[in-house]
Amino acid sequence: MHPALADDLSRLPELLQSARDFAAREMSGLEARPVAHLGRVPDARPLPAEGVGAEGALTSFAERWAPGFSASAGPRYLGFVTGGATPAALTGDWLTSTYDQNATGRGDSLATGLEQETLGWLRELFGLGTDHSGAFVTGATVSNTVGLALAREWVGEHLGVSVSEAGAAALGPVDVLSGSPHSSIAKALSVLGIGRDRLRTVPLLPGGREAVDVARLADALEALDRRPAVVVANAGTVNTVDFDDLRAIAELKERFGFWLHVDAAFGGFAALSPAYAHLTDGLDAADSVCVDLHKWLNVPYDAAVQFTRRPDLQVRVFHNASPYLGLPTDEPDFVHLTPENSRRLRALPAWFSLAAYGREGHREIVERNTALARRLGDGIAGTAGLRLLSPVRLNVVCFTLAGSAGRERVHALGRAVAESGEAFLTPTFYEGTHALRAAFSNWRTTEADTDRVLTALARAVSSVGPSEPSERET
Repeated sequence: MHPALADDLSRLPELLQSARDFAAREMSGLEARPVAHLGRVPDARPLPAEGVGAEGALTSFAERWAPGFSASAGPRYLGFVTGGATPAALTGDWLTSTYDQNATGRGDSLATGLEQETLGWLRELFGLGTDHSGAFVTGATVSNTVGLALAREWVGEHLGVSVSEAGAAALGPVDVLSGSPHSSIAKALSVLGIGRDRLRTVPLLPGGREAVDVARLADALEALDRRPAVVVANAGTVNTVDFDDLRAIAELKERFGFWLHVDAAFGGFAALSPAYAHLTDGLDAADSVCVDLHKWLNVPYDAAVQFTRRPDLQVRVFHNASPYLGLPTDEPDFVHLTPENSRRLRALPAWFSLAAYGREGHREIVERNTALARRLGDGIAGTAGLRLLSPVRLNVVCFTLAGSAGRERVHALGRAVAESGEAFLTPTFYEGTHALRAAFSNWRTTEADTDRVLTALARAVSSVGPSEPSERET
């Protein structure tokens, strides 16, 4: 054995304690840490010939790289839709690496049984019935891709074509309809060979809504003359957290017989709150569902789930034909259900967090985050130089500069907030206007954090200068 490996093995408990102490210091310092780091990347070093051992590697990391990492685990990182990691989820994640299970099948471990139990808990959490089965995947993009891969196979089934055998070219054009699809939907269609151009956007409801006009969707489906189609419905859009009327779309499904995929990446968590659960009514009617767990469930990256009513199609698409992995059974192993053969046990952090805090603990996070989003929205509405672009429907605040709000000024505002170290927000484009989004999904965030974000925004407004009437939206 290499001397450095042998030495690390003999000192493993001590090394793990060092890592634990370092991690604890980093976590306890989140409040003081700049939320975003925009500094210079250290110069790359050559690959070590001998190495310095785990303790030396930790020291090098702490000196060169750790200071430049963002505080994305902290309470004022409001960019994208990024959760943190609850204490229980972090515990589960450490044990995931400790046990290092390849959660593909039942042959040597109970790990896949734990994943099945976790999927059952999540199914219950989101109001899905036992007709829905699922699997853990890396994130919403892969979850959407899996769901649309099943939709593609379903279209082929109706046309007498096995896409998994003959390929997407044998299918011909596929009609995919949606109101406000997330960008990952087009990416998935590209990966699947359906093509980005096959995504047809259906008109939205008036009044600044991002929800599809169900009557116009019915017209679009009617025009297809019974050709099999895919409808992608949204349970929480990224700009304004708007929801399609899932129940009404499910009724259209009875009439037109399309495949219904629901992208509920973070909006699905509305089901936890009695005040917002009605927004997810009809989710159980979906043929496939996407939910992202490293968002509002607050488990570490990466973790998402996909659910479907058609596990037979899932096996048809993803089965791995290899003697050493075995053939799919009536209860197929996960190796036959996802794009991966090798799978980290992503279910374990989710299992820990659900076991530790239950439905009520995670409901409290959802409702607190939603209340804080409203608090920030009210503050922005009362701050000179800023204006809301949409009502705060759930956990995202979409806003821009007052007056002329072109791309350069809005992005400058976002950079000024990031450079202050107080918060991190991400830009967007909504109803022809450049804007910023503040997405609340971290379990740590408090009213005091929200007020600090508002103060940072108010200070940053002055740094971007007055509006310029000649500036045009681009």
